[in-house]
Amino acid sequence: MRRLSTLIGLALTVILIVCPVALAQVQEYDVIVVGGGGAGLIAATAAAEQGVDVLLLERLAFLGGNTLISGGVMNVVNPEWQKALGIEDSVDLHYEQTLAGGDFRGDPELVRTLVEGALPALHRTIERGLKFDPKEIFVVVGALWPRTHRPTEPAGTGWIRAYSEAAKAAGAEIRLKTRVVQILRESPLKGRVYGVMAVTEDGTEIEIRARRGVILATGGFGANVELRILHNPQLGPHIPTTNQPGAMGDGIIMAQDVGAATRGMDFIQLLPLGDPATGELPGFITSAPNEVIYVNKQGKRFVNEGARRDVLVNALFEQEDSFMFMISDSQTVRDPAEFGIPLDTLLEQGRVVKADTLAELAEKIGVPAQAFEETVRRYNESVINGVDPDFGKTLLEYTLDKPPFYASGRVPSVHHTMGGVAINTKAQVIDRRGDPIPGLYAAGEVTGGIHGTNRLGGNAIADIAVFGWIAGESAATDQ
Repeated sequence: MRRLSTLIGLALTVILIVCPVALAQVQEYDVIVVGGGGAGLIAATAAAEQGVDVLLLERLAFLGGNTLISGGVMNVVNPEWQKALGIEDSVDLHYEQTLAGGDFRGDPELVRTLVEGALPALHRTIERGLKFDPKEIFVVVGALWPRTHRPTEPAGTGWIRAYSEAAKAAGAEIRLKTRVVQILRESPLKGRVYGVMAVTEDGTEIEIRARRGVILATGGFGANVELRILHNPQLGPHIPTTNQPGAMGDGIIMAQDVGAATRGMDFIQLLPLGDPATGELPGFITSAPNEVIYVNKQGKRFVNEGARRDVLVNALFEQEDSFMFMISDSQTVRDPAEFGIPLDTLLEQGRVVKADTLAELAEKIGVPAQAFEETVRRYNESVINGVDPDFGKTLLEYTLDKPPFYASGRVPSVHHTMGGVAINTKAQVIDRRGDPIPGLYAAGEVTGGIHGTNRLGGNAIADIAVFGWIAGESAATDQ
């Protein structure tokens, strides 16, 4: 027996010397971030700047997630910039509008954390290289108040550039094409989360352990038709999505497997601005409700363009073919290059239509000219008088009377899933008993409970900027 043991020992020694890779499938870091969108990169930056060892894993071949293809705009109560533009605002108003906008189904403590943390998050972001125009504060569709800040870089590209650079500069490691398939916990319903199982592009399975914590930043499930139908049967495959293909809800499912609670999974937001062919966002002529009107195929307005997003979508579903045109003129049109496609290209493709007169525009888009011209005339009169007798719109700033005129067809599209894993104000994931799961954190659209039934436009970027940072700091420092 002694001789047999010696031989076995020698054999193992040879394996260790000759085949070290065979035993190299367990890796270890202080903090593991799952997901390379805005929330994940911000969390990785925050953790790495605490001086800990950080690994970020992204399943796709590129960073960005939904943040990359978003408008990139952020709601912030910013007294210095807003007062210079004559805008009165307050954190309390942002808090009240966010709660009310979600039908008071959002967690008040999370909402308070969001609105109070937005301005510090803006300052952090500027410090890390993303610029904003102090004169570009407006009302993005569904935002309800002029506190929306626009970066100078198109769409969400600036957020991803700034925070990928900041994360790397702080020492975080980023791996692409690496899919996390399991969260590792000491036991399914108790104990500490200590790492993840991941699969590389070539199918190699790796166990990666986290000495301090795992942060989920995997986004929502807007691209997962089956999961959408499970929680909201009306949102079947006939409804397109603005989301990128990685928005499959994987993080939510994995978190549930280790005991995480979820909140508001049936709260799924549609945006009334989807491209008719793809459901995507590119092709805007403007997204500011004070710069545009919506008309149906009869050439008539049908809704207050400044209303909540769910109100806009419900009104759009009642129109013929659930279809509308956004109408703008030369003083309010924005170059959709902000969303990646120049206006000239969209005009060539026919996704945006341009005309020198309202009658000509009506003919080109196939709506009755007389009704359309009367609609615009009546709206311009409302702007001049400061009262909209038809739909009660209060965001009345621009008349539509300066040619050329523009139109862009739009349909409802799944945009944001408000539901996800439950968290507290430290971004700790909460289990089904209401207790934090040790070592597990989450930020961004993978979470639920912040926005209630309906997210205000511009609050998603504020969400990732505030809670992404909190998650990174919490994971790096909580022991």
